[in-house]
Amino acid sequence: MSHSPMLADLVLSRSATDRYAEMRKDPERVHQALNHPDTRFLCVHNSQAPMVGSGLRFFELGEIPEDSATYFLGYEGTTAYFGFSVDADFVSGHEPDSWVNLRASGSRLCDRDAGLLVAAVALDNWNFTHTRCPRCGSETVQSEAGWTRRCPVDNSVHFPRTDPAVIVLVTDPVDRVLLARQSRWQQGWVSVLAGFVEAGESAEAAVLREVHEETGIVLDPESLDYLGSQPWPFPNSLMLGYHARSLNTEIQVDGIEIVEACWYDRAEVRALCESQELHLPPRVSIAHQLIARWYGEELPSNTSFR
Repeated sequence: MSHSPMLADLVLSRSATDRYAEMRKDPERVHQALNHPDTRFLCVHNSQAPMVGSGLRFFELGEIPEDSATYFLGYEGTTAYFGFSVDADFVSGHEPDSWVNLRASGSRLCDRDAGLLVAAVALDNWNFTHTRCPRCGSETVQSEAGWTRRCPVDNSVHFPRTDPAVIVLVTDPVDRVLLARQSRWQQGWVSVLAGFVEAGESAEAAVLREVHEETGIVLDPESLDYLGSQPWPFPNSLMLGYHARSLNTEIQVDGIEIVEACWYDRAEVRALCESQELHLPPRVSIAHQLIARWYGEELPSNTSFR
């Protein structure tokens, strides 16, 4: 395996708060932080949060519904931050036009806000979809400040799920990039290849398998370069980014997951983006950063899909 500079601008990997993980097991400290007048609250609903200008809109304790599920997110200096879940009625009553999706807003946020929102969205998604014990089916209760759920029947404790996935930029012997369109995407939307790591499989093996299954391309195992990771809480993935070189160039898409794939050089990417025939992933994604790293400069503007 070769070694190249790591990706340095992964939008959703940023953070400027201390998570104080040890505090989650201390209900008294969590209660004190929750009720401190300086504490600020970030509300989330369907991976959305309200913004003011280019930053998140934070709430005080008296502004949030009494029955809200809260998640301790950490401290910045002496200020504690919590996430809290709200329903559609709360959204409609609080400047609904200001609510934005993390996918669309992530690149606009500062390091603190990006880190807080990623954690809040991930915890909200997990707590909302994992309300029953996988062992006995009983309803679970939130514990450890939103970072675990406990079954009151068998006393088992359950943790947020994170699914590892690989994402890889593939180049051929003349340094063209392989870009593909998924079956559910509009014409012209393309990205690099990605897939989940299967049970009992290494990340490197998943890269080789996914690329070959979806496009028929065989990768040189010695060329795999790990470049960085980024959380993707839609709902619970961790994307592991790679670059690899192909040993062949004949493409045979699977026709199920991938319906189109093609090799592009840099001039073709620029020309097709400028003509709006090609649309690349948004800056918030690790896919965008992988393509930009290969491209060598900022990607053509106004070409991304959501």
